[in-house]
Amino acid sequence: MHTIVIGGGISGLAAAQRLLASGTRVTLVEGSTRWGGKLRTGEIAGVRTDLGAESLLARRPEAVELAREVGLGGALRPPAVGGAAIWTGGSLRPMPQGHVMGVPDSPAALVGLLSDAAIARIAEDARLPPSEVGDDVSLGAYVADRMGEEVVDRLVEPLLGGVYAGDVRRLSMRATVPQLFEAVRREPSLLAAVRRARGQATARPGEPVFLGVDGGVGTLPDAVAAHCAEAGGTLLSGSAATSLRRDARGWTVTLASGRELHAPAVLLALPAGPAGDLLAPHAPGAARELREIEHASMALVSLAYRRVDLARLPRGSGFLVPAVDGRDVKAATFVSSKWDWVAAQDPAIFVVRASIGRWGDDRAVHRDDDDLVELARADLREAVGLGARPVASVVTRWVDGLPQYTVGHVDRVARIRSAVADLPGVAICGAAFDGVGIPACVAGAREAARTVAATLPPGPPAEAGE
Repeated sequence: MHTIVIGGGISGLAAAQRLLASGTRVTLVEGSTRWGGKLRTGEIAGVRTDLGAESLLARRPEAVELAREVGLGGALRPPAVGGAAIWTGGSLRPMPQGHVMGVPDSPAALVGLLSDAAIARIAEDARLPPSEVGDDVSLGAYVADRMGEEVVDRLVEPLLGGVYAGDVRRLSMRATVPQLFEAVRREPSLLAAVRRARGQATARPGEPVFLGVDGGVGTLPDAVAAHCAEAGGTLLSGSAATSLRRDARGWTVTLASGRELHAPAVLLALPAGPAGDLLAPHAPGAARELREIEHASMALVSLAYRRVDLARLPRGSGFLVPAVDGRDVKAATFVSSKWDWVAAQDPAIFVVRASIGRWGDDRAVHRDDDDLVELARADLREAVGLGARPVASVVTRWVDGLPQYTVGHVDRVARIRSAVADLPGVAICGAAFDGVGIPACVAGAREAARTVAATLPPGPPAEAGE
């Protein structure tokens, strides 16, 4: 009962943790020298903060459950402030209520954000005949057809496009907003479908939609890794897997060092490209499909200001920026306002971070750090008046970090999994499949662990008293 888990991001860690809990012996290998993939913390001006994902979607239970299982339950924190905004048309406008990823359930909430003509166009949706979505449809194209281009450009793109750093006119509704896709197939209008999807949301009144972690979401991977080590797992960082072959003993994984590992089962928790490289000799069709998944690159620019240098602090938790406005920054977070644990470390410092980069335009992430800092400063100065010079900056690049769920993605994933299922003792998971958020990655990891565990022979029965 031994499984080699390849990939030490949150998916691989969650899979290893679940396998160990089921009594399976686990060897976890990771090519880099740290755990966590796109989850990481760092310091800026002596203040510890997240340099990757900063929150967990609380309405899905998987990530919160994992945090509690590895001892971080007491560190979970809701945001200290809400009040996100959209920076468009030269001003900050409050994020409207009553929407699913920017698709509104009523035009009334959009007064002041969209033009009168766009609001009237949204209202027409209720009078249009139903639109067929078939097996899948572009979210942006469908919403534009039902409600007009402006609602796509000013609402859907900054919200959903921000999550994927993608083009919403290429992204799949079925893959990115499955609850809305199912509702659209049942309701006569898009407005009615949004209301149905919102009614099915699992968040209870008064409960936070998102949770952070005191010390940073980037502490979650190390906590899971420590939990796995305590449970008897073997963890090998700085050990990239270079090949995978099947033999009489099951599967052999060769590491960059030349060391070979043997086990009856292997679980791949890698980005799509590297996973395809390992699978190519065994499942060429799956490898081809994995390599065809496109990715977007982005950079996070974290800035630290002295509060005394700021004429006024920006209000709310941050803002999103529609791509149509032509700005460099696509989103900004007022970190010290949003997370009280960040502010408490040094009340004299105010931390802000800005996100730069979208699918199809990776020029930003290849600029040098100083250029990216100046791009971020220019937009922050114009948006919220942050004209002071920061006392410190940190640039974090995520090259090819966000898989794009284009139309047909769900069927692509099904074909990949079907091909992998033909390989005895192999399973696959990661952000390229069922969602880029942490809860979705954890859920996929748990399912992959269950699949692998079902292929393993039963272990010896426990001795009496054990």
